[in-house]
Amino acid sequence: MNRLTVFACESQPIVLAGLATILERCEDLEYLGSASSPTEALERIRERDPDVVLVDQSAGLKTVFQFLSDVKNTSARCQPVLWVNDLAEIDCFRALQIGARGILKKSLAIEFVLECLRSVGRGNVWIESSLSDHVSGSFDRRSSPRLTPREKEIVHHVCAGLKNKDIAEALTITAGTVKVHLMHIFEKTGVKGPFRTRRTRAPASRHRAPRKHRAGRKRALKLLVFETGS
Repeated sequence: MNRLTVFACESQPIVLAGLATILERCEDLEYLGSASSPTEALERIRERDPDVVLVDQSAGLKTVFQFLSDVKNTSARCQPVLWVNDLAEIDCFRALQIGARGILKKSLAIEFVLECLRSVGRGNVWIESSLSDHVSGSFDRRSSPRLTPREKEIVHHVCAGLKNKDIAEALTITAGTVKVHLMHIFEKTGVKGPFRTRRTRAPASRHRAPRKHRAGRKRALKLLVFETGS
């Protein structure tokens, strides 16, 4: 039997001890260890190449989203699962679009944790059903009628775990068109924070943002829309 290997990016020893105990009881799952920070976790992923990595959100969403992108560039095999206490709907959407293959709440029963790991390890996307409905339903409630029918279709496909190329094939459009729709979706839903994609002209000012900050905003926009699985 080929065992699915699991690594964790988690800083709480008691959580890790519980995870290790659970996985030791499973014949089809193997625990490869943990790292307390995303930087250390990337090094271990390069060394051990696990099937699944559980990612805690305590480092902050900006860092976690960057980590998801880095994992994607580091290992074609390793599939990230966000292991969270709670996550806003728009952040679930962004995480899936960046590369998360699962969103797992820490409050779920052990059976669901194992189900998620097995499903993601086999190449599927796993989101607890009520959370998945909450994500797509929230867009329906809050964005209608602002989102077009096509944009709503794309939201539902993203929540199902499809990448840009797959969405394009499903809707018989180009991957470039999917990216344009995603840009519009993020703008209409008002994505905020370090990864905001709203393109508004700043008021005229003699004091421009430092060059590194301007570059960071451009990089965040590129990360969300143009490097998300075309």
